[in-house]
Amino acid sequence: MNYPVWELTTFGGGVLVAVIATLHVFVAHFAVGGGLFLVLTEMKAYREKDKRILDYVHGHTKFFLLITMVFGALSGFGIWLIISLLSPAATSILIHSFVFGWATEWVFFVVEIASLLIYTYTFNRMDSRNHLIVGWIYFIFAWLSLFVINGIVSFMLTPGRWLETGSFWDGFFNPSFGASLFFRTFIALSLAGIYGLITSTRIQDDTLRQRMVRYCVLWLAVPFVLLVPSAWWYLGVIPPEAREVISDPDLTVDTVRKAFLVLTPIVFLAGLFMALRLPQSFQQGFSFVLMILAFLYLGSFEMVRESARRPYIIQGYMYSNSILKSALPEFQQQGVLQTARWAKNKAVTPTNQAEAGEELFKLLCISCHSVGGYRNDMLERTSGMKVADFESVLDEMGAEEAQMPPFAGNQQERQALAKYVFEKLRK
Repeated sequence: MNYPVWELTTFGGGVLVAVIATLHVFVAHFAVGGGLFLVLTEMKAYREKDKRILDYVHGHTKFFLLITMVFGALSGFGIWLIISLLSPAATSILIHSFVFGWATEWVFFVVEIASLLIYTYTFNRMDSRNHLIVGWIYFIFAWLSLFVINGIVSFMLTPGRWLETGSFWDGFFNPSFGASLFFRTFIALSLAGIYGLITSTRIQDDTLRQRMVRYCVLWLAVPFVLLVPSAWWYLGVIPPEAREVISDPDLTVDTVRKAFLVLTPIVFLAGLFMALRLPQSFQQGFSFVLMILAFLYLGSFEMVRESARRPYIIQGYMYSNSILKSALPEFQQQGVLQTARWAKNKAVTPTNQAEAGEELFKLLCISCHSVGGYRNDMLERTSGMKVADFESVLDEMGAEEAQMPPFAGNQQERQALAKYVFEKLRK
């Protein structure tokens, strides 16, 4: 309520966040697991005295640099841009509560960039021992970046004792920190194998190609087995109300959760099929199919994790419309318009009801709902309703409609919002 926001009605801000964030996370996890893949595969080349493997690692390193440092950095900036425009209040909380965590992560990221550039451009120019040391430095600091970011991201779903203490450490080492860290580490290692298949299937030597394909599939399969217990652990530490949200059959997230469960064995079995049964002539094309499946798998996990916070953006602290839980009674008593800094109308009157209703829609609804868009379409959700039906929904928000925050306005604002939706928005 204290910040202006980017008003996206048709496309919906949630869709933009989901697309940009999932693309970045898919690459960022590769940046971690792929670092270990590079050094261990280089060590394999030295151990087996096979220059062909070393040449493969060299080529894969260039691919790795292009994907992680160029696309990864740009999409990372995109996340900051989109969340600061669509949810500036929550972004401010994350920055101010974890400022030293972010500063530490940025130091780690600088070391990542420097070490990866050195590793890439000194290939075959630096002695093997020192070159491997540089590779290990990259991987260690990449994983430390994951360690820091994981603490902040998992905080949003399970803030734990931070709600009472406001302590950095209580928020960072929150109840889901360990489960999330293990799950993401195993995902990162599996993705290293999947990305490795993109480059290994292009090897011209038939014998070497098959050896490296099977090697990459091991990178996919072994960590993937460990995903199941870590995912079960993750499910056990999130709040009960979050588990209820993701298992509600009436919500879209239930379908996504089922997709995640189905994709778990599919990705694993598809990788094994590629190594053991698929003819070499089809391996290159199938590696991209496997990549798409893995992207959908990680995307479904991220959507389930994000949806589990409903109706909050920070569990138990800030609702999805950026209203603090502690401030809700004040809003309901005084009215949203009276409290919102950027509202033109400070109260609902007979002459401004339509305009005030539009402002209320933008303040309370637009953070989650689109208008004729792809996600939580308000027109679709209110189809077949009458004004009285919609007002009943507003009454039930936070109770029967538990996935939505309680309506924050007073009675006049409730009526103004309902009138706007049915007399202006739906026309």
